[in-house]
Amino acid sequence: MRCDKRRQIPAVSKILDALGHSDLPRPFVVELARRKLSQIRARSMAPEFESIVADLRRSLDELRASRLQSVINGTGIVIHTNFGRAPLPREAVDALNEIGASYSNLEYDLSKGERGGRGFYVESALALLCGAEAATVVNNCAAALLLIVQHFTRKAGRARPPGAPEVIISRGELVQIGGGFRISEILEASGAKLREVGATNKTTLEDYAHAVASETVMILKVHRSNFFMSGFVESPSSNEIAMLAKKNRIPFVEDLGSGAMIATESLGIAEHEPTPGEVLKSGADLVCFSGDKLFGGPQAGIIAGKKRFVTALKREPLFRALRCDKLCLAALQTTVDLHLDQKIGQIPALALLQTSEDALRARAAAIASRLADLPLKIAIGRGKAKTGGGTLSKSNVPSVTIDFLPKHSSLAEFAASLRASNPPVIGYIADDRFKLDLRTIFPQQDDIVIRAIRAACTK
Repeated sequence: MRCDKRRQIPAVSKILDALGHSDLPRPFVVELARRKLSQIRARSMAPEFESIVADLRRSLDELRASRLQSVINGTGIVIHTNFGRAPLPREAVDALNEIGASYSNLEYDLSKGERGGRGFYVESALALLCGAEAATVVNNCAAALLLIVQHFTRKAGRARPPGAPEVIISRGELVQIGGGFRISEILEASGAKLREVGATNKTTLEDYAHAVASETVMILKVHRSNFFMSGFVESPSSNEIAMLAKKNRIPFVEDLGSGAMIATESLGIAEHEPTPGEVLKSGADLVCFSGDKLFGGPQAGIIAGKKRFVTALKREPLFRALRCDKLCLAALQTTVDLHLDQKIGQIPALALLQTSEDALRARAAAIASRLADLPLKIAIGRGKAKTGGGTLSKSNVPSVTIDFLPKHSSLAEFAASLRASNPPVIGYIADDRFKLDLRTIFPQQDDIVIRAIRAACTK
């Protein structure tokens, strides 16, 4: 019986012949075929050959879809963490091509003809942009915070009697970031003990003052960029906390997260997001923020503030493990230059936020007219875009949507067809319509969207 079943299982070579050419590496295809056949051997009955091949094709499609690839973002979320956050400026992409395809002076001093430091230009430019004495960069904001806390914890351990070094933080700022990671877990990984003060909705300056003790190594303020509280809410300003920290000779650090470099009101958003320069002027010793949110560059954790602290951070062994590579530095220095030259319109994330509703509505009308012959109902709607990425959580940005109601498929099937296009087109379903928000679709992608929708209507 067992021999009969094994004879029914096709050879790997026969499966590969039936699959034909694949754009995936052949070892991947072979391994997947072997796994599938191994699973079949464990069953009591072998499926039909065509069923095996069809199942493998589905698995290959899923594997292919998991490869990193560009997508068209029709969700209306400008800094979409699932989609890679801020799109890079064209100048940054050019810099990546130039630096990535050749050798570079990453750690070479061209004037002296010998080994040099890494990131001197970008650090100097960031310090200037932030109005700081010094700045440096690691690979993300969580890493920046971990480095800062570990440094002050280790420093305290060397200088004080045994005892857990404490970091003072408000209970209302113990946030959870993307992927389920919590600020408290990141801080505790550094070896620090959290000294939580205040209540979830209300923390006073006196709460901070009462918590200061010989074990205190720093006061940390985490900006509530990915959520907001209203009603009976109170928290001291950065300036008040800075004065308390200075009085007690304790470093004060603020995690800004979003990396806004300009007044967000200039983007047509009523909510104000504090900038590094504002917080440093208020008295913070160090600030840290993300490079790929409102800053509009690559993933990076940017640290700016007092020179003596930045210099000390760069001496930490952990800094080496968290440092940025040449591609990150290349994209980052180009983005910093755009900020310094006040060329905000060339930073895609900020340009998308500044696009007028009239411009979006004109594009929507043009797209709808080119799709009028298809078997679906099309309407132009009003949307509420979000900055996303844990920034400006209270604010919506007025936008324009194109709303679709297909006649020969469900909304879920229509959405799935668009996700299967090349490149994938991703929107959302609301009010019994499939919607594409044009605020997050670049004008040069309009033709691609039209072709994808036509293809989805013919399946």
